[in-house]
Amino acid sequence: MDFLLEPSLLAALCTVAFLAGFIDAIAGGGGLLTVPALLTAGLPPHLVLGTNKLAATFGSLTASVTYYRKKLFDPYFWRHALLTTAIGACIGVLVVDQISKDTLEMVLPLIILVAAIYSLFARVHPDDQLQLPEQTLAHRWTQRLQGLGLGFYDGIAGPGTGSFWMVSSMALYKINLLLTSGLARTMNFVSNGFALVTFAWLGHIHYQLGIAMGLCLMFGSYLGAHTAIKFGSKLIKPLFIIMVMAIAGRLLWQQWGS
Repeated sequence: MDFLLEPSLLAALCTVAFLAGFIDAIAGGGGLLTVPALLTAGLPPHLVLGTNKLAATFGSLTASVTYYRKKLFDPYFWRHALLTTAIGACIGVLVVDQISKDTLEMVLPLIILVAAIYSLFARVHPDDQLQLPEQTLAHRWTQRLQGLGLGFYDGIAGPGTGSFWMVSSMALYKINLLLTSGLARTMNFVSNGFALVTFAWLGHIHYQLGIAMGLCLMFGSYLGAHTAIKFGSKLIKPLFIIMVMAIAGRLLWQQWGS
């Protein structure tokens, strides 16, 4: 690997990673910080994607384990989504170089803005209402399609995947923000992990940088997950809305601002 980092730049990237981990564990959108930071540092785009997946896997693992231990994620209930998320992520990485993303880049900001508007007015279920809905045949198919679509998106692009999980799950299953946070972080870990394996096979990872940032992401995610569990929807909802709007704004500017 020819890319070398000065200690000051490495420290700056690790600081960004810590903040990204903290925010991502609560509301999603951590990649909104890490991907631009890696690009600014001068990494080639293909290395940015792979290295970011390595770092993100550290953070999403930490957050998902925390939510699981607090009984805010039920693997058996979400087993259909777990499987199709993994499949979707692998397919997304494999086809990322085969298709044009122009249409996706034009439509995506509008989708995120709709999601942000929905989240502003969506009814938030109380934090102590932790029951999952009864699992029907329709729910199982909803999980499969949701996992396949969002897993594919995370493999092919990635920004805002956690926020997409939260918005769509609140709408589809009528569960509260703590449960949607636990679901989003776990599915992020699954799609990150399977995408990471594919990026590693393609040789698109700066391992030293990814591990350093990943450890900082892990620490930030640990603090973020515990903070979200402690303060509940009073913290999660405003931060979630801010991150969704920020993601939409960045994508709108990227697509039409220049």
